[in-house]
Amino acid sequence: MNTFTLLTIIGAAALQQVEAFSLPNTPQDRRSMIQQIVTASATVVALPSFPANALLDNASRDVPAFAGGIAEGKERLKLAIADIDDLLNNYDVITKSGGDNVRLYLGTQGVKSHMYGIMKVLKSLKEEADDIVEYTEAMDSFEAYKNQAEGAAYQSMFVEHSSAKGTPESFLKTAKGDIVNLRKYMGDLAAQLHLDV
Repeated sequence: MNTFTLLTIIGAAALQQVEAFSLPNTPQDRRSMIQQIVTASATVVALPSFPANALLDNASRDVPAFAGGIAEGKERLKLAIADIDDLLNNYDVITKSGGDNVRLYLGTQGVKSHMYGIMKVLKSLKEEADDIVEYTEAMDSFEAYKNQAEGAAYQSMFVEHSSAKGTPESFLKTAKGDIVNLRKYMGDLAAQLHLDV
């Protein structure tokens, strides 16, 4: 369901509510009026939730700090990969409000993403890797791209007010390229740990 459809549904529900409180053209009993109000209210409450862009919902839960443990670390990595996939699949929608939303998904702004504290998670899983050298190199490359993506997303918010050349869109495009690369390295790390992602 796209934004236009959602707004249409909300508008129709609001119109129903307004009509319920308007003076009717024909006489109406109290029971009918209350039924209209309840129906209109239920329509608004029953709107479906959207899993895409879930991190942008203020009601989404905070991710707790990583406590340690192999099983928890592997699960956290899988969830972080899912968050990055969500970011890439919905990048245009997520970036409409600016670079802070990208930073939210990268775990560097707020604590809603499973990317929050991801380096601690990856370091705790190092001993579980098939090849510790390849794992460490992939982890270092992942961290470099994560930092570059975060920096570009951050710069996109202030480029219009600085002497730097570029536009918010160009910095967000750079950030997306870095995110594509960090996702590749996340796949390499998951393969080293035999995770199905």
